[in-house]
Amino acid sequence: MFPALETELKQKILPDPYEDFMYHHLQYYGYFKAQRGSLPNSATHQHVWKNNNPRYLLSGSLGKRDDLILDPLQKEKRLWPSCLSSAVHRQMEAVNRDSLMLSSPLLKSRQLLHDEFGKVNLRLREPRGLFAFFSGRGPLQAPRWPVECEVIKENIHHIEWVPPQPEHFYQPTGSEKIPEIVGEEGGTVVYQLDSVPTEDSYFTRSRVGGKRGVIKELAVTLQGPEDNTLLFESRFESGNLQKAVRVDTYTYELTLRTDLYTRKHTQWFYFRVQNTRKDATYRFTIVNLLKPKSLYTVGMKPLFYSQLDARTHSIGWRREGDEIKYYRNNSDDGQQPLYCLTWTIQFPHDQDTCFFAHFYPYTYTDLQCYLLSVTNNPVQSQFCKLRTLCQSLAGNTVYLLTITNPARTPQEAAAKKAVVLSARVHPGESNGSWIMKGFLDFILSNSPDAQLLRDTFIFKVVPMLNPDGVIVGNYRCSLAGRDLNRHYKTILKESFPCVWHTRNMIKRLLEEREVLLYCDFHGHSRKNNIFLYGCNNNDRKFWLHERVFPLMLSKNAPDKFSFHSCNFKVQKCKEGTGRVVMWRMGILNSYTMESTFGGSTLGNKRDTHFTTEDLKSLGYHVCDTLLDFCDPDRTKFMQCLAELKALLQQEIHKKFKDTDLEGSWSDISLSDIESSTSGSDSSLSDGLPVHLLNIANELNQKKKKMYKKKKRKPLQSRKQRNIQYQKNKLMQESELTEEAPSQANGRDRGTSLDPSEMTTLMLTKNKERMQREKPGFAVSCSLKRSTNSSQEPAPDMKPNWSRNRYPATKRGHTATVAYPSLHIYTYP
Repeated sequence: MFPALETELKQKILPDPYEDFMYHHLQYYGYFKAQRGSLPNSATHQHVWKNNNPRYLLSGSLGKRDDLILDPLQKEKRLWPSCLSSAVHRQMEAVNRDSLMLSSPLLKSRQLLHDEFGKVNLRLREPRGLFAFFSGRGPLQAPRWPVECEVIKENIHHIEWVPPQPEHFYQPTGSEKIPEIVGEEGGTVVYQLDSVPTEDSYFTRSRVGGKRGVIKELAVTLQGPEDNTLLFESRFESGNLQKAVRVDTYTYELTLRTDLYTRKHTQWFYFRVQNTRKDATYRFTIVNLLKPKSLYTVGMKPLFYSQLDARTHSIGWRREGDEIKYYRNNSDDGQQPLYCLTWTIQFPHDQDTCFFAHFYPYTYTDLQCYLLSVTNNPVQSQFCKLRTLCQSLAGNTVYLLTITNPARTPQEAAAKKAVVLSARVHPGESNGSWIMKGFLDFILSNSPDAQLLRDTFIFKVVPMLNPDGVIVGNYRCSLAGRDLNRHYKTILKESFPCVWHTRNMIKRLLEEREVLLYCDFHGHSRKNNIFLYGCNNNDRKFWLHERVFPLMLSKNAPDKFSFHSCNFKVQKCKEGTGRVVMWRMGILNSYTMESTFGGSTLGNKRDTHFTTEDLKSLGYHVCDTLLDFCDPDRTKFMQCLAELKALLQQEIHKKFKDTDLEGSWSDISLSDIESSTSGSDSSLSDGLPVHLLNIANELNQKKKKMYKKKKRKPLQSRKQRNIQYQKNKLMQESELTEEAPSQANGRDRGTSLDPSEMTTLMLTKNKERMQREKPGFAVSCSLKRSTNSSQEPAPDMKPNWSRNRYPATKRGHTATVAYPSLHIYTYP
């Protein structure tokens, strides 16, 4: 059938030298246990080297037919072919039958699918991730650290636990002791990191395990069983402690590490202590905090964890501490002012291993374990697709989840609106991860409301935007030494890959569908409760609509969410934040959700700390509020809008007491009424690092050249201009003469338009018709609330409005808007 192929088979064939070397190399190290003839496709017949005529190279046509395994997922299996399933053997038999077709040099693809009968289908399989990440059969992807960081080999793991009783704020007595800071001169250094990269250096490379070589013992060596010196450690994932000085027998001064490659942002702490004594009162004082205000001044307590309590009583993180005081450090070194946090504690056991933390830790490994459980779940993996958004500066994977039920038709898929959620752009704000976990737990459940949300929306979720900062224990910055939430407008793709790819993903998403809501989960260290920052809408048609979702959320979670703490003013210093950039791109409901490190001052939870369960429940309330916001019954939406107008009128009358505003109060700019978000837990942008300024300038110059206007054509001569003027005049006169008889005969003037003008007119009319038919800002999705609430967390307080629940309807009867001109896959 193929004479050239038969001639080629008769020639003397030798294996490719490189392939032969790799085969022996891999076999020597034990990666392949099978015989040479059973190696995967890429190792045996993809390249063939002939010693006589290399121009007759035919890829994939000269090896043994039973060597051809088309499924690339099977290449991940190292024992070949003993672990192959019967389905794969059927595929191998099918390859024997179809080998002539596959051996054709015109067929380039190696991603063909087989049906259940073993026949080849000329259809590409679903694309895999951009970068390889963990599979359900292998270990997790190990975190990559900067090469300057030493990392201990121990795996730190904590159990989840909810205190049976509310943990109340600490009540200051006024007699709290303010210890004097003595430093290294008056004490003994018992723990200190050797070298911490500051702003004088910058990130260069990373590796799994961090710094090469033997890990040093930084803690002091105990002199015997009677030595009661505490042993400190923070060289683990998300840990942060730079130095510990022993001032007295049970008194220690602690210095936190700044964010890597900076000299700022000391807030997050997370460290381990060993060799504890039960009946002693210890005092710890952190001496280099940078914020003048803190929740520790209004009763917030540090978090404490005991491994013995976790092992014997299943008790996890809990709030502990007494004599808590936050004050200014009087030792002035000419730098910016520093602040101290001091507290006392009694350890519950002798010889225990304990941990202290600013908030409940949630590490990169914790996220990977959670995503691994989702991918291994046969039900959840059907509607939750895990992809790689990008790789961080250190090479850690930034994951992207796409959550939606597969649509039945392309029209149904095109009608779905998108919701984008993200968290941990600031690595020290771990409360964002706990809210995200609560959201994912609910949206991936089999609750009728969760299924309804998946039927109606496409959720794009980036659960950890800054994995590098989370791994090394930073509070605010990435390894670029800058706050990523001030660089969403960046053009430096290689230096800020996480936010660049996130913005680009949302930009592409906006091109194919409407994004109903964007929300970035954060933490706040100076205000209690949970609240939102949004963006005032300048379009009078949707006036105050951006405040409806926060108000609904405050009604659904009245003991956690404070609407009065929300702010919607857009400041110039916040132009680089995620919410403002997405709002400028056209997402009207663009928010930053701020959750406190402390607790609540509202309702039944007043003056109590938030637990992880409280934060996870807020993730459920986000889903619940989304259903209320898009309810086809507009009663709740209009009720909230009327309430917002009344609240705004009250604020205006308070601010302009002596002014007669009757009939004109709605014309006042909302920015004139609201105060700035100076109370927000934010930092001003430091600009770009020195080593990136030249790169940014070069890119900006290239960008300007690309958009530079073309030079105007030279002016024509007077003779040419006169000829052109006469032509234009004749055309105008001919049009006037044609217009008169057409009007006399009653014909439509539009029939005289040329085809290009007619197309423009039709497009304009279609746009006007679509705008008239387009639903209002509160989407009129055909949502029917389910009466079955067995899967939903029980809210502590009921909202003060009527909660209409509609019986669930069949998915096939859901009204969708058809867009026949869009060609979108049924699974986005």
